[in-house]
This record gives sequence, structure tokens and C-alpha cells, in this order.
Amino acid sequence: MKKSNSILKSILTPGIHWLFAFIPITLFLEYSHSSAPMIFFSAALSIIPIARLISTSTENLATYTGDAVGGLLNATFGNLPELIIAFVALRAGLHEMVLASIAGAILANLLLALGVSFLVGGIKFHYQEYNSTSIRMYSSMMMIAVLSLMVPSAFNRFFGSTGFTEAENDLNILLSISLLAAYGLYLVFMLKTHPDFFKSESAEGHEEHEKPWPLPKAVGFLIFASVLAAFMSEVLVGAAEETGEVMGMSSIFIGVVFLAVIGGAAESISAIVMASKNKVDLSIGIALGSSIQIALFIAPLLVLLSTFIGPEQMNLTFNRALLGALFLGVILASMISGDGRSNWYKGVQLILVYLILGMMFYFIPETAV
Repeated sequence: MKKSNSILKSILTPGIHWLFAFIPITLFLEYSHSSAPMIFFSAALSIIPIARLISTSTENLATYTGDAVGGLLNATFGNLPELIIAFVALRAGLHEMVLASIAGAILANLLLALGVSFLVGGIKFHYQEYNSTSIRMYSSMMMIAVLSLMVPSAFNRFFGSTGFTEAENDLNILLSISLLAAYGLYLVFMLKTHPDFFKSESAEGHEEHEKPWPLPKAVGFLIFASVLAAFMSEVLVGAAEETGEVMGMSSIFIGVVFLAVIGGAAESISAIVMASKNKVDLSIGIALGSSIQIALFIAPLLVLLSTFIGPEQMNLTFNRALLGALFLGVILASMISGDGRSNWYKGVQLILVYLILGMMFYFIPETAV
């Protein structure tokens, strides 16, 4: 009786779980053919509590697997909505929006999620220490990934024509296979041969120790939430393009900001929650590990998938604004986080850069990029 009363009390207490109500609201709006902006923002709100459930499940799983594997699991399941969003847009031939969402997801993790994590953790703790060796590894992988993404863009700019040539398509296929192989070797390095590089250095005395969920419960909720997130993401992207037209926003801005931030809500919330509990190594592993996974796994995977679905092959030909923002984001995130210590003002710096880039993408004309 007491247990049922406590469950009822937790449900009735105001919190993020109340946003689950937007799941049936979104379905009603979808099947009643309401306006695209209403469907879009309702679906966006419904994804937030689902992302929180993914975050909670992964946090409990991390107590069994350790920070490195926990961060990888969170990045993998957290990126599932982004993959579904990109897949649906890819099938519709919205290649520009897909590329914008890929770049936006990387920037959201590198700057926004990491920045808010540092800010929240820094407000609660005077400073937080983490493994600087892992940061250098994450940073070097991200730099390699961004430089790799610049190759097909430069090839198209100098040697391309109105459409993609056969040589350009072949270059993107081979590059995608190379990036996938690099990601596989990165997993072997992190999980098998050098896991000590990613060992947590958070102070034990500051961590909150809670009884973890049983392993089957954590895995079950993680799978359930991921499937739910994938379904709601499909509704979200279905209304994205028309929402942009109605609200006067470019497809680049929709992809870079809205689709990227909403699709990556799971790992972003997870990273922030971990930082607030002084588990900053796990927080960084989620934010930066997700960026690496998007650049080295999701982006090349979408190129290969585009040869089977959609009207034509999608190539990793990012425009100049996206490439410049990615390059700047990687450099600044590496500089600010590279010393192994975080504080609230470092978070402010990262968030500020993200806001500046967001304003640029809002005002820049699509024809200029």
C-alpha cells in the first residue's frame, strides 16, 4: 500500500514526466490533420521526457558497465532519434536538411550539451576534474572526422558540376567505408585495448550513490524508450519542412537547430544530469562520444543507405557555413575543455559560441551557403 502511494505521489508531483501527455496529443494532431507547426512542436515536447527516460536507463546501466561503456550506450541509444529523423528525410530526398541536422547534432553536443553540463556542474561544485587524456583522444578523433568531411566538400567545390559525377559518388562511398572502419577501430581502442585512457577521475566523495535499477529493468526501459523516441521522431520530421515554410525558416536552420537539438535531447539531458552529479567523465563521454559517433558512424552510414533509398545518393558535401562552424566548434571545444578542469564560466563560453552560430544560420540566406 505504501509503495503504491509513493508511486502515485511521484506521478502527481509536477515534473518532466508530465510531458508524456504530449504523445497522445501529438497522435491526435497528426491524425486530425492539424497545422504542421502544432504537430512539430507537440512532437518535440513529447520527445523530451522520452529522452529523460533514456538518460535514466543509461545512468543505471553505467553502474554495471563503467563510464566508458555507459557513455557509449547513451550515445548509441540517444542518437537513434537522430538516425530515424535523418532516415525519413533521406527517403524524402531532403539531403540538405539531413546534412544540416548532422552538422547541427555535432555542434549541439560539442557546444550546447557540453556547455550546459559545465554550467550546471560548475554552479553546484566550485570546480570539477576529469580525465584530460580522454579529452585529447576525443578531440583528435573529432578533428580527424571534420577534416574527413571537408574532403568531399572541397572535391565538389573544385571539380564538381551541377550534379554529382560518378567519381564524386565513388569518393563518398570509399570515404564512408573508411570512416566506418575508423569508428570500429576506435571502439576496439576504447573498450578493449586501452580502457584505462577513459577511466573516471571524478571525486568519489562528491558523487551521489543511489541503488541502481536491476539490469533487466534498465535494459527494458532503454529499449522501450528508444523505440518510442524513434516513432515520435518520424512524426516530427514529417512536419518539419512545412513548419519551416510557415514560420519563414530555412531548411538549413530547421536542420541545424530544431532537428539536431530535439533529436539529440536524450544524450544532452543525460550529459547535463551526469555533470550535476559530479560524474563529469561520463558527461563528457556522452557529449563528445555522441559527436564522434555521428561523424564517424551515422554520417557515412546514411551515405551508404542513400544508395538503396531515396531518389539519389547523398554525398557529404557540406556548405561553407556548416564546414566553418564544425571546424570552429571542434577547435573551441578542445581548447576550453582540454585542461581536465571545468567550471561554470567555461560552460557560458561554449553556450555563447553556440548561440552566435545559431544566429548566423538563422539570418544567412540559403543562396549564400
